[in-house]
Amino acid sequence: MRKAPGKNRAASVKAKHHSNLTFRMNILFFAIFIVFSMLIFRLGYMQIVKGEEYVRFLESKEEVPVNTSVPRGRMYDRYGRILVDNHPENAVTYTKMQTTTTEEMLKIAEKLAQLMEQPTNRVTLRDKQDFWILKNHDAAYEKVTKAEEDKIRQKEDITTSQINAEIDKLVRERITNEELLQLTAEDLEVLAIYREMASGYNLSPQIIKSENVSADEFARVSERLTELPGVNTTTDWKRVKLSSLSILGRTTVPTKGIPKERLDYYLARGYSRNDRVGESYIEAQYEELLQGQKTVVKNITNKKGQVVDTVTTYEGEPGKDLVLALDSELQAETDKIVEEELLKLKSQGASSLLDRAFLVMMDPNTGDILSMVGKKIEKNPETGNNEVVDYSYGTFTTAYEAGSAVKAATLLTGYSQGVITPNTVLGDEPIWLKGTDAKKSIFNHNSYISMDGLRALEQSSNVYMFKTALLINGTPYSYMMPLLLNENTFPKMRNSYARFGLGVNTGIDLPNEFSGVRGSSGPTDGGKILDLAIGQYDTYTPLQLAQYISTVANGGYRIQPHVVKEVRKPSKDGQTLGQLVTEVGPRILNQIDNPKEEIDYVKQGLRRVYTGARGTAKRQFENAPYTAAGKTGTAEVIYYGDLRQYWGTYSLTYTHVGFAPYENPEIAYAVVIPWASTNPNQPFSANSDIARKALDKYFELKAKYQAEKVTASDVKQPILPTITTDKIGEDAEE
Repeated sequence: MRKAPGKNRAASVKAKHHSNLTFRMNILFFAIFIVFSMLIFRLGYMQIVKGEEYVRFLESKEEVPVNTSVPRGRMYDRYGRILVDNHPENAVTYTKMQTTTTEEMLKIAEKLAQLMEQPTNRVTLRDKQDFWILKNHDAAYEKVTKAEEDKIRQKEDITTSQINAEIDKLVRERITNEELLQLTAEDLEVLAIYREMASGYNLSPQIIKSENVSADEFARVSERLTELPGVNTTTDWKRVKLSSLSILGRTTVPTKGIPKERLDYYLARGYSRNDRVGESYIEAQYEELLQGQKTVVKNITNKKGQVVDTVTTYEGEPGKDLVLALDSELQAETDKIVEEELLKLKSQGASSLLDRAFLVMMDPNTGDILSMVGKKIEKNPETGNNEVVDYSYGTFTTAYEAGSAVKAATLLTGYSQGVITPNTVLGDEPIWLKGTDAKKSIFNHNSYISMDGLRALEQSSNVYMFKTALLINGTPYSYMMPLLLNENTFPKMRNSYARFGLGVNTGIDLPNEFSGVRGSSGPTDGGKILDLAIGQYDTYTPLQLAQYISTVANGGYRIQPHVVKEVRKPSKDGQTLGQLVTEVGPRILNQIDNPKEEIDYVKQGLRRVYTGARGTAKRQFENAPYTAAGKTGTAEVIYYGDLRQYWGTYSLTYTHVGFAPYENPEIAYAVVIPWASTNPNQPFSANSDIARKALDKYFELKAKYQAEKVTASDVKQPILPTITTDKIGEDAEE
């Protein structure tokens, strides 16, 4: 009985212990609640009360790419002669702060107008209206009545910015010419400066003036920089070309900046709106290499958003230099040759439609474009006189019927299809098909002449090619036969031509390449397959013709042509090119499936075009001091050039393709003279004359370079003098 009290005491102790534990746990939970409440309160305070301040603080640490106008990469020819350079010039810039007001900018513009002259030719009517409003704020907005303003505000679904825009529009419309004439010459100069300042972005330097900044102006502004917050004097770089070659391309100027259609693309890559960018051809194609890297800085701002310090985190560097495959001296000489022949032809009869001529010269083994000539006659709108302008981009953006120049591809197509062999003899005779006029070769209107492939190339037999096409179609020729076209004949021939580069993109490293136009190929177009076989149906670019003959010359490899040969770092000493970064080597796009024996046989036929008794280019090449081979072409075409009123007119296009030396080809070339004549009876040789003169110049310069020990293969390539002192500024009209 005495144990009961012991149990009660134990129970009491346990209860007291449990009570104390519960109390302590409650205290702990309460403390945790208080801590979390304080954390939540602190987070709310940081986000709501201090959020904007902290965001501004973080933004002050942001790395901002700054437009320091680093020089773009230069362009050199294959021997180190500069083609595109950068010319340094004094510049005045303005950097707008996040807190800068319109009034502050206007005061700075007024001070700058006292220190330098600013052209006013870019000031627009809208600029004048906005400036008048800025200087006459109260008078300007009195032009809109309260009733008109209320009417605008009462519109449904209209935002505050839209309301202000409509009111501003009314104000501008009601500013009179007399009021705008109140702006003095001094006002307009201030406006010209102010508009440039206002067009920039926060923390991004905006060029106010970079052209014709005199040394006195530069010095005056530099001395007063402490009084001109945001203003700086620096060096800008102006793009200068030492060649009129249009494929070099051009850049935008800072006043134009990034083209609107490419704005998002460039802004996403760290560009500023007023950056120079490549606008066409090489400048555009290799923009990422040429542009260079901007300096990256940290702008440290205070609580008011004012920049108090700038720390450079990455030093900018100039763009990479490009060494082109072009030989600038060969380019200049062949430019003259083509221009002289074009003007000579234009002065003759039956040349009313003639306005252009082309020549492409390339290394058939590497794809190096050594010369890319395009010349076009255009009328000067101011003088009314004809002028010859560069049209080198037309070599890959325009296409023409090539005529008999494609016959080597037709023969090799016949061989690869197994319908003829190098030993096949076919008769050249007038072809009579049901429902059509006779189709014949130019040299044979009545008789039957047995010939093989060699003679067919030498004499340029149309009929040999016609009969080859009929065999590919599976319908050997017979007198007055109906021509039923098999659905796979056109694809067979076009696919075969494409192996040589005809009718497809060549892969040139330039934008906007054109593949040509293919004619219709339905079952009723049977006769057109014959025209295709002699180059008078589909159209090909001059560059495609050069790639095609290169494929024949090098033994069957279609090489991708390229205008850029090397990418290098900027020169350190101005004496030698910079360190080699990338070398563009030969790239084989495909190999034709003809064996070497067939290709060599066709090359022998092309050699006879220059040396055979009946060769169509014998007069120009039989006495050449080097061996060469090629093929002439004449295409009867319908005019479709710039003169729309003459569309549909009968005309003749002349072509010439070839390579040299015959035994070991190192140069291939293509000449195209579209719509050269409207008289089929007029003798014509300019296509072959251009080919011969260009080839002579190539070998003449080769000997000169060897004698002077000029080479394009040095790792430490010396920078050589340019061949001209003429300079074309970036703002020159194309």
